[in-house]
Amino acid sequence: MESIIMIVLMFALLYFMLIRPEKKRKQQAQQMRDGLKKGDTITTIGGIIGKVVSIDKDTFVIETSEDRVRVQFAKWALSTVGVQTGEQPEAKKKEESAATEGADSSTPAEVPAETTSETDEEK
Repeated sequence: MESIIMIVLMFALLYFMLIRPEKKRKQQAQQMRDGLKKGDTITTIGGIIGKVVSIDKDTFVIETSEDRVRVQFAKWALSTVGVQTGEQPEAKKKEESAATEGADSSTPAEVPAETTSETDEEK
């Protein structure tokens, strides 16, 4: 009887930890694709950034530059609406720069003797 309860608990745990969050992510991605409209700036899964020019049932066309280069993509290739960047927000940058400045003001670390002896031998 206890083993059956443990198995049921394991399946419940797997459902709430793995299956349910994945379904939510897929649903949000589908809503984002369905809510796509002309004029939105998007980023594709390949990192291409452009402005949506037209939308069909399963595809959309973006304009990628001022030269009016147009590229057609499948809707599943949409990553985000808006420009996705790898840069950190300004607040985090300021905190990190303050932390590194405090670390830089201390005395520089000495080079271990092993490193200098190895470079001397290589010469």
